[in-house]
Amino acid sequence: MSMLLINYESWHQMPDSNKNQALDNIKERFALEVSDTYIKKPRREIAKCPAGDAEDRERVGTSSRQKQKFTHTAGSKSFACVAEAEELSSGQKVGRLQLFDITHRKKDRSPMTLEAGEIMEKLKDKKAEYEAIASSDSSVNLGDIDNRIITEVLGPERYGRVRIQGSGVNPTQYFGSNSQ
Repeated sequence: MSMLLINYESWHQMPDSNKNQALDNIKERFALEVSDTYIKKPRREIAKCPAGDAEDRERVGTSSRQKQKFTHTAGSKSFACVAEAEELSSGQKVGRLQLFDITHRKKDRSPMTLEAGEIMEKLKDKKAEYEAIASSDSSVNLGDIDNRIITEVLGPERYGRVRIQGSGVNPTQYFGSNSQ
């Protein structure tokens, strides 16, 4: 009987011939009935899956993606990570309007889509309008302007969501306990 060398970092690196040899050695020494049902079971499960299921999900995902009005360029980074990176590089706090601008532009600084460009223009115009009002009226809260502008341009926030903050941020966390 030959000895089995098991000096591999990972079981996956061991050649199949060595694995088969190990199985043969075990079968010789012990009265085991080794079944291959553990291999066949997943194949049966896959075979049970309706053929059009994956295609249906893909079609739904594609149509949902096409319905998006504007896409962001943050990729797999969260909006919080993008904001933090920008704050570290600029040394200033990043507001929601600035974060929208950062995450909806291509590398060449052009808007991702025409819709995103139009929204950026509206946001910029509203900001200028509110800043003009704030300069003449001291009762206007400058800290709340970004939130008002976003609500006016993009519509009210969906329940339990805060736009341009990514997942995981709810209105109570962002706006406080007496949130919108």
